Amino acid sequence: MKIWYGHGSEHSSNLVMIGRFKDSGDATEVNEIINMFAEQVRADEQAGLIKIGEGADRFTDGMLKLLEKAKVYSIGPAEFEQFAYDVRIKVRNKELVITTDEIDVSAFLKVLIDKGARVEVYSAHVYPDTGEGRGR
Repeated sequence: MKIWYGHGSEHSSNLVMIGRFKDSGDATEVNEIINMFAEQVRADEQAGLIKIGEGADRFTDGMLKLLEKAKVYSIGPAEFEQFAYDVRIKVRNKELVITTDEIDVSAFLKVLIDKGARVEVYSAHVYPDTGEGRGR
């Protein structure tokens, strides 16, 4: 019998992304957009239109409709699967706080910027005193 020991870092980032908006309504709207995108990814995966981890090369019809509705045009088809990742989102007044163990978060960053947020991204491992991140 062989025993293999492996250590991976793909789920250890404890990343925090904070989008600060001029208005609390904007933070709520972006939260709703992210939730709609996540629901669409789940629906497309269940329908067999996409496979998470394979990097889609084109949008599904549902994705295109949501991108148009949300007026977000900077996300690529392969990035859309990021909305299926395990993320925690809090709306706090004018802020939208996203925490995840993933490092691949460009889709979230693009939505925040497209919707007018000033964005701060950091590792809660390196900055544990902020009160954000896993276990907070």
